[in-house]
Amino acid sequence: MTNKAWPLSFEFFPPKTDAGLDKLATTRSQLAGFNPDFFSVTYGAGGSTRDNTRDIVIDTRAAGLDVAPHLSFGGDSEQAIIDLLTTYQEAGIARIVALRGDLPSGMGGAMQLIHANELVQFIRKHFGDHFTLHVAAYPEIHPEAKSYQDDLHWLKEKFNAGANAAITQYFYNIDAYWYFIDQCQQAGINQPIVPGIMPITNFQNLARFSGNCGAEIPRWISQQLTQYGDDLESVKQFGIEAVSKLCEQLIAGGAPGLHFYTMNQVEPIATILNNLGRPAG
Repeated sequence: MTNKAWPLSFEFFPPKTDAGLDKLATTRSQLAGFNPDFFSVTYGAGGSTRDNTRDIVIDTRAAGLDVAPHLSFGGDSEQAIIDLLTTYQEAGIARIVALRGDLPSGMGGAMQLIHANELVQFIRKHFGDHFTLHVAAYPEIHPEAKSYQDDLHWLKEKFNAGANAAITQYFYNIDAYWYFIDQCQQAGINQPIVPGIMPITNFQNLARFSGNCGAEIPRWISQQLTQYGDDLESVKQFGIEAVSKLCEQLIAGGAPGLHFYTMNQVEPIATILNNLGRPAG
């Protein structure tokens, strides 16, 4: 594949330990060599990692890198969200990933979930066009959606509220993505919908997480990974091959870039990007 500079971004989560923070700094430095358009940093259920997210975001921006903090209302007041966005604005941050978010386990109805279209509307009301706003999209449909068309409706509402682009839940069924894009276009959605890419490194963890978030692992992938059992090297190599092929087909088919869920790891993403003809500079 040619080394065309298609849009690229990487997602991190906020570590809870000093050792994790040190490792993340190293990972960020290495992945920065691939010249991504931005890094994003997750927010935790109900904003539970708000302070860690903010600190990592500010540090990333201070390192001269573009960064997009994830944001949801969680249990915060409107003023608390305005204050946080003002902090980001003053730090020179120009992107936000606006999400409904999830409730922390055990919280029940103690916190209010504000839908992403409402958060987008809120940010536009108070900050105008300062921020480029990214939202979430679900090619295989959000697990809580009433129907396929209902999920499309709410995605369109996010764009109607002022979102600029979407990042998808990860998937391995490429036909689901292309069908989703076709359905979006028929619904009048023409903004970029960037595929989210999850490398395969641990089948048990991936299967558990995929079951929770509604991401299908195609039978041919599941059968192959099950066959490898505890042979982690074979799992890794198969995962690199399968995900590299997926990414290659997405870029060749006109996808507007790739967004990697890094799990704070350099590998196997670096190998996948090299396979795509996009080595680190």
